[in-house]
Amino acid sequence: MLIKGNKFVDERGKLFYNNDFNLSETKRMYILENQDISIIRAWQAHKIEKRWFVAVDGQFEIKLVKIDNFENPSENLKVEKFVLSAETMDCLYIQPGYGTSIQALSDNAKLAVFSNYLLGEINDDYKFDSQKWK
Repeated sequence: MLIKGNKFVDERGKLFYNNDFNLSETKRMYILENQDISIIRAWQAHKIEKRWFVAVDGQFEIKLVKIDNFENPSENLKVEKFVLSAETMDCLYIQPGYGTSIQALSDNAKLAVFSNYLLGEINDDYKFDSQKWK
């Protein structure tokens, strides 16, 4: 689900905001910065964990798949695509049960990731072949 952000501009500069992104469920955050735009971080999924993505610099393409079976997922899962830009401050909410593919679309792009679990609090990381879903 995309939570729309916005920006305000006046003579002083720009204010980027997302007043609809409720942080009350989050317990931690981290920043992803790929080495270059050819790197694709794919596919990582979580059965339990919720995540929220916000581009804080540049742009990212985020692909999602709803995992039907974590032990042996189907090859033909539907891939949804989203582009996040620091210029819009949109937030992409990733529900439990989804896999993600993350690619920077601009050099030095940074993606803030928020989670509803602390690191090590649960064992909920599932990784699949990067070529599994196109």
